[in-house]
Amino acid sequence: MISILFVDDEPNILSALQRMLRGQRSDWKMSFACSGEEALHILAEIDVDVIVSDMKMPGMGGAELLEKVSELHPHIVRVILSGYSEKEGSMSSVGSAHQYLSKPCDPEVLKTTITNVCAQRELLTDRGLRQLVSRLPSIPSLPGIYVELVDELGKADCSTRRIAELIRRDIGMTVKILQIVNSAFFGISRPISDARTAVDFLGLETIASLTLGVGVISQFEQRGQGAMFADLWAHSMSVGVAASNIAAIEKTDTRSDAFTAGLLHDIGRIILAVNVPEEYRTACELFAAEHISMVDAETQVFGATHAEVGAYLLGLWGLPNEVVRAVAFHHDPLAVPGERFTALTAVHAANGILRKAHLEQDTCDTKLHLDYLSQIGLIERLPVWQEVFGAQSADPVLAVW
Repeated sequence: MISILFVDDEPNILSALQRMLRGQRSDWKMSFACSGEEALHILAEIDVDVIVSDMKMPGMGGAELLEKVSELHPHIVRVILSGYSEKEGSMSSVGSAHQYLSKPCDPEVLKTTITNVCAQRELLTDRGLRQLVSRLPSIPSLPGIYVELVDELGKADCSTRRIAELIRRDIGMTVKILQIVNSAFFGISRPISDARTAVDFLGLETIASLTLGVGVISQFEQRGQGAMFADLWAHSMSVGVAASNIAAIEKTDTRSDAFTAGLLHDIGRIILAVNVPEEYRTACELFAAEHISMVDAETQVFGATHAEVGAYLLGLWGLPNEVVRAVAFHHDPLAVPGERFTALTAVHAANGILRKAHLEQDTCDTKLHLDYLSQIGLIERLPVWQEVFGAQSADPVLAVW
């Protein structure tokens, strides 16, 4: 049974929630608190899976409450509710929320959000993932600027002008987006120096994915650990672009999901390396000494893999199931039944081909699963996909792998 704590300073709101969610009582164990202080007392007494808090409360506000929850109970899924009038001024402070919902929130949206984030837990617990996550001192929250971008993209009158304005508000984000768009990855014929031009060139969905990836890396750079992941970021960019191109070759509608999943497929490595560095170092040493795959080394040390950890995080953030599935199984696509090309296919192929091309040691978590490609009837397409890397090989970024 899922345990959920709702926090709001208005008793009428809590009463309405109780009535609205009465039908969930067989699946959810629900608790209610009228303040941040009361919520912390409840959390000290009972185990909670999800906390849903109002943003604007007297005394301890929702952002401060979730910040404390992230420190004291990092395994709890954190959801913030904020009214439209509060959004502009409060979004930058919602740094500790995994998901953001507008208030008033549609009951079905709330139910679906909670159900989906908890479904990730059920999907990825067979190797002790929850036990690992509960030991992590910090789980990255969804970057605030990405939340704003997604909110804007969901509007019927969404425009590149407003998206560019959002990006321009974050100088560091603007610089990094322009650096990426001007790299050899995207093959532009002239330098781009303006956020609006970058948005027009790359498209809204690609910009949103890049913003998410850059925002995650920035969280670690602020803690002085960004440099150690430069190679990992370069590899992830390579996989994202290649996966997107493979999806385009196959003329499927998965190109956006393939790019996002490729860009974020190794995010679990970052989470492990930052939060449990000694154990991660042990896994790396085991990988080198025993000549086993990194996936096997992680399983021995953590009881879970970086793929599962990354997918768990993206599931908390509410990313599309297609993206979460591709990240979770990019080393083991045969674990997912199916007979068609998906974002998982694109990411698995891109990662496998790229690693094989740039690593002398071919381990079982880097090679392509040819049985999988045969199962979905696409083994003959492999030479065509490999040509994608011929076009990318001139990019110096790939040299690090």
